[in-house]
Amino acid sequence: MKIKILNFLLIIASLFGYLEWSGKNQLFLFEAEAQIFSKLYTNPISVIHPLTILPIAGQILLLITLFQKTPSKTMTYIGIGSLGCLLGLMFLIGLMSLNFKIIISTIPFIVVSVIAIRNYKKTK
Repeated sequence: MKIKILNFLLIIASLFGYLEWSGKNQLFLFEAEAQIFSKLYTNPISVIHPLTILPIAGQILLLITLFQKTPSKTMTYIGIGSLGCLLGLMFLIGLMSLNFKIIISTIPFIVVSVIAIRNYKKTK
């Protein structure tokens, strides 16, 4: 049960990643995903990119583990890795640009990921 809660928290934490770029442009990842899903029906080719497909696939894998009787360790690790590609990159960008909004928005995902991985290692 604990790992299901951690997987749910991973999904939620991934949605609140914050992006900010030139021209006062900014959005949270849940807003970006809404735009991706809306473009998926009108122009599917425009949304096919590794930094859009991998995180969404990771969220889907973590969502699937919520409905399993015992969550799959492999699916959880792949989900964390897929989401970690984007959120880790965002964290590094935040560090390089000293943008504390981006850094703070990615820390919950990183912390919950470490806790989930440690939890799996303890149960082995």
